[in-house]
Amino acid sequence: MAFEPPQRLVRALGETAPGDGWLEKLPEAARQAVALRESTVERVQVPGGRSSLVVLVRRSDGTPAVLKLAPPRFRPEAERAALARWGGLGAVQLLDEPVTEGVLLLERLHPDVSVRSLPEAKALLEAAGTLRRLWVEPPVDGDGDGSARVFETVAERTGRQAEAMRATASGLAEVAPLVDAALAVRAELLVSPPEERLLHGTFRQSKVLAGERSPWLAVGPDPVVGECAFDLARLVRDRVEDLIAQSSGAAITRRRVKRLAESLDVDQERLRGWTLFRAVESGVRALRVGRVKDSELLLEFAGWL
Repeated sequence: MAFEPPQRLVRALGETAPGDGWLEKLPEAARQAVALRESTVERVQVPGGRSSLVVLVRRSDGTPAVLKLAPPRFRPEAERAALARWGGLGAVQLLDEPVTEGVLLLERLHPDVSVRSLPEAKALLEAAGTLRRLWVEPPVDGDGDGSARVFETVAERTGRQAEAMRATASGLAEVAPLVDAALAVRAELLVSPPEERLLHGTFRQSKVLAGERSPWLAVGPDPVVGECAFDLARLVRDRVEDLIAQSSGAAITRRRVKRLAESLDVDQERLRGWTLFRAVESGVRALRVGRVKDSELLLEFAGWL
């Protein structure tokens, strides 16, 4: 079978790291991964994700599974460590396999059915409940498996993002005020953060899929260690295009912040602050790679906060 990467993946990798050679090596890497696990390929998942190739397979005993191949810059080994830490509680199960760098073998969920397919209020409720189950104590060096050194902290990740935001905004007067506000709130939030947990890192409704052993399970983490409000902040802006289209979008957003903070025992102001930072960061990043429409939506949303 030809392992042709979906165009969504090709475009996304072209924005983040064009010319690094990973896409060119991908078909052979996928063939080797399938052969090593003695699997039978059903199909490549389309449109798939923006950071990995997802292949639906059957293992040698006939059970359905998923092979996921991702380049090093998307930290697949951190994902492996997080899935092992969660052990299937709230997240897709990592299956036993020959360990190959950049390749994960996962239980098969229903790839075309996400919690986003539910009505908005129900979707938020189910997504928030799933996210709560993922907030476990992070590993420490004394655990002996080395996983504690795999995960970034929120301070480290947002520090890298802050530098990129400054660089992009330096010549753009129209986004500078929002960037300044986002950087200021980040600095305040890092002064005395609450208890740290292992976080999904990139959680949103489309990252919660229907399963057999549990109604909804999270997939595709970019795990990070830090406060829960950082994780929840990405969920606040889900369906941002629908929010922007409504005349009451700003009021709905403020109510959503309050409702999610109360339901998950997160400080409301800290959630608002991280929502602002993450929306501005995403908006500036979209602008940097030429996704102007996405940038406009995200920065307008950030202005409501």
